[in-house]
Amino acid sequence: MRFDDTAIDRLATLLAEAAETEIMPRFRRLGTGDIRQKTSAADLVTEADVNAERLITARLHERYPSAMIVGEEACSDNPALLQGLGDADLAFVIDPVDGTFNFASGMPLFGVMLAVVVKGETVAGIIHDPVGKDWLIGAKGAGSHIQHSYGSLEKVAIAAPVPIAEMTGSVSWQYMAEPERSRLARNQTKTLSQFAYRCAAHEYRLLASGHGHFVVYNKLMPWDHLAGALIHAEAGGYSARFDGSPYLPSHIDGGLLVAPDEESWRELRRELWAE
Repeated sequence: MRFDDTAIDRLATLLAEAAETEIMPRFRRLGTGDIRQKTSAADLVTEADVNAERLITARLHERYPSAMIVGEEACSDNPALLQGLGDADLAFVIDPVDGTFNFASGMPLFGVMLAVVVKGETVAGIIHDPVGKDWLIGAKGAGSHIQHSYGSLEKVAIAAPVPIAEMTGSVSWQYMAEPERSRLARNQTKTLSQFAYRCAAHEYRLLASGHGHFVVYNKLMPWDHLAGALIHAEAGGYSARFDGSPYLPSHIDGGLLVAPDEESWRELRRELWAE
């Protein structure tokens, strides 16, 4: 199945509808009963996450009744829903509120993410910013663009490769075990500067639009990375798992290093993991 511009635009509009009706009305208005912990105090779910995912899932079922739909909150309740993602004829992967900790804290750094997977390949990715009311969209073989709220379409491209001492990036060492955790935290000082948004949606946007150079993610859940990795690739970037293998929709482990090009990837892989 091929997803053309019309189909992608329809999906982008759906994400905006979910943001307008289920997410933004709750922003900075959450009560204590509207926020719950999942695995830790840093891993939260809110009524906005749950209701936005329900809306998006229902709309997708109406238009694509035979498609596999993988939502973060549904999978949190039933991890078995992830099975078969790499083999499905058509699948949609949803992160209803990426950056839930920020959202629950009243910080305006969160996004709505959706990836389209066809027979084990990510073919489209959409990241909607409910605050800025725009979209970062990538389609396989068609590049990546920002669709602005005022209607214009802006092509994006990753930053030019530079030596590691001139790179800006992010290392999610908090999800790693020792001794790798301390090693990467220490070696990140070899770079120029760092960012840590606690929101993959905005981190991928930063990289795809050329304002940052790299990210290192250890925790690989498809709703966090499929859309962003495709958008970054279509903006000209390079990514691979820590062992150098390609990142696929079926992967939930192995880590992910995202860089401007393969040479930069190899330099980062060598220097960040150096003893």
